[in-house]
Amino acid sequence: MTIEIRVPPLGESLTSATIAKWYKKTGEYVQAGDIVLELETDKVSFEIPAPVAGRIEALLDEGVDVAVDQLIARLDETKAPLSQLAEKQAPVSKEVSPSVERPAETKEKEAVPHKTDIKSSGSFQETTSQEGERRVPLSRLRQTIARNLKEAQNTAAILTTFNEVDMGNVRELRSQYRDIFEKKNSGTRLGFMSFFAKAVIGAIKDYPALNAQIDGNEIVYRDHVNLGIAVGTERGLVVPVIRHADGMNFAELERHVADYGKRARDGALKLDELAGGTFTITNGGIFGSLLSTPILNRPQSGVLGMHTIQDRPVARNGQVVIRPMMYVALSYDHRLIDGKEAVSFLVRIKELIEDPRRLLLEV
Repeated sequence: MTIEIRVPPLGESLTSATIAKWYKKTGEYVQAGDIVLELETDKVSFEIPAPVAGRIEALLDEGVDVAVDQLIARLDETKAPLSQLAEKQAPVSKEVSPSVERPAETKEKEAVPHKTDIKSSGSFQETTSQEGERRVPLSRLRQTIARNLKEAQNTAAILTTFNEVDMGNVRELRSQYRDIFEKKNSGTRLGFMSFFAKAVIGAIKDYPALNAQIDGNEIVYRDHVNLGIAVGTERGLVVPVIRHADGMNFAELERHVADYGKRARDGALKLDELAGGTFTITNGGIFGSLLSTPILNRPQSGVLGMHTIQDRPVARNGQVVIRPMMYVALSYDHRLIDGKEAVSFLVRIKELIEDPRRLLLEV
């Protein structure tokens, strides 16, 4: 009996995907549950398992775009041939005959010329062999990132305002209660992100336009905060969304941040976990960024950029003291948000972080 493998439903507003990689080749015998191929959409990549055991027949090549419900492979539910079973049971020799041809990948690497083989000739540099060059097509995710960022620039009137935050009190509070927090919350670590998430939620209550968006000739205000947390992965930047973050405590926020971060890097996020964000936080500080201008995650109207913490001299009560300082940046859509409102929003975040007791008292 032949079983068809088709492109499954892809989720919200997605109708197509790209075959990113075949893990099983035509003619190869697979067990039920074995990963056959990987599909890549505009937002995430996900793996397609074999529904039954059988011999695979791949119908399309890697890099081909496919639609929902399109036939991409067949499985022949025959038993594995005896020769294949024997091959699986046979021990593999560790010695390789000199006559065995090396893998193509190794040969390709050796074919790339060394950049050190350069001779200087006047104002030019000549290479002893042709310059190595690779052309790699953009992945669907990278194409989508590029398209969305450009559309954000073309659509919104993006401005950025800056401030700096004294992280001393949050550091002290975190250091004092970190162990107790982890024990009480089943090992959940207390990071800085939950403090900033709480501060953003508190500031949005006073300045709801930062949680709104423009839709045609209307402004859409929301009574909840779906907080996007930007995560850098090998495939590109993704922004999983913590839904109704305004109803969560510190531990719940930290659990979501840790879970989404891990699954984003593993490529295991669900499509609906990337949709519906109303405000975004991005933390370039984990990579050492001192200052940046974050770009809006369309169609949102605000994004907060966190940065690295540095000990810097600052003035306190007429004295120069060394304090752990962080620059923060708020990019906003000037079509909807005036400069005064944006600056006040960021100042409010600064106040809440510098005196974290206000986060608990909501004052």
